[in-house]
Amino acid sequence: MPTPVLAPDAPIFLVLNAKSGKGEAMNAREVIERGCTAAGRMLHTFPIDKRHPPKQQARAAVAAARAAGGIVAVAGGDGTINATAQAVLGSGCAFGVLPQGTFNYFGRNHGIPTEIEGALEVLLTQAPQAVQVGQVNERVFLVNASMGLYATLLEDRETYKSQYGRNRLVALAAALLTLVRGHRPWTLRLSWKDEVQELRTTSLFVGNNALQFEQVGVAEGEALTQGALAAVVMKPQGLLARVGLLLRGALRRLDDAKTIDTLSFRALDVEPARGSRHRRVKVATDGELAWMEMPLRFQVAPELLWLIRPAASRVPDAAAARDTTA
Repeated sequence: MPTPVLAPDAPIFLVLNAKSGKGEAMNAREVIERGCTAAGRMLHTFPIDKRHPPKQQARAAVAAARAAGGIVAVAGGDGTINATAQAVLGSGCAFGVLPQGTFNYFGRNHGIPTEIEGALEVLLTQAPQAVQVGQVNERVFLVNASMGLYATLLEDRETYKSQYGRNRLVALAAALLTLVRGHRPWTLRLSWKDEVQELRTTSLFVGNNALQFEQVGVAEGEALTQGALAAVVMKPQGLLARVGLLLRGALRRLDDAKTIDTLSFRALDVEPARGSRHRRVKVATDGELAWMEMPLRFQVAPELLWLIRPAASRVPDAAAARDTTA
């Protein structure tokens, strides 16, 4: 699909989650409205609430943007951004992001400022560029998808955050408690490229975000700039080894761990080994959990996402990367 052609005054159709992130999200709508008015841009807002869930509002924004030649934008955390990207992918619309979450891996990876004013300036002044998207059984992920211990960690983290607040200390405490409990290992059959391997694991983590891999010290993340996805497979291990793994990640030395394997691919098929009872698994995509039937297929999405981002970015244009690896 060709690069979206936008008029200088292309209208903006904004999916807004004012509850994402910390207290500054409460002022996001006012800042966005003021900035769009000053730039002479029409703004149409699709707020998320109990009666209007993210997927519904995202689909409505995409339909309106396609009819008007506009931009679909989203203000929210990684989960809200994911839901909007799912609707935008393959639509031909340009996609803008105003990060409002706690970690903001997607926006930061693509050079989009974390403060609302800077992100809005990018949205209003920059052009769309192609970026790579991951999929697991056709469900989009922009940052990562996982099953096993890491997915449980995310579920526990949300439970603790709802009780004690959304900050990094709460996230760390939740991670430690999840690691103490551990996760029952699976025996899985993995197929990618010309490789087939059967292994026991407590967690399979597939990433589409070079920044996240860089922060924990996994060199396999370099594949993400070359049109591939990267995976980390955790071997079964005791409590001390699990805690040690967390510390290695905090010190950006996860590659040194002997209890993980890494690989890169454009498509990876995951199924239970013969005799395994695991046919239905809980999978996290950008922090959002859902039950999925195995086998699972993790892959680089065939469609490109046309993200409005700074011209100089740490991640190369995905269309150019595909031309190079074709």
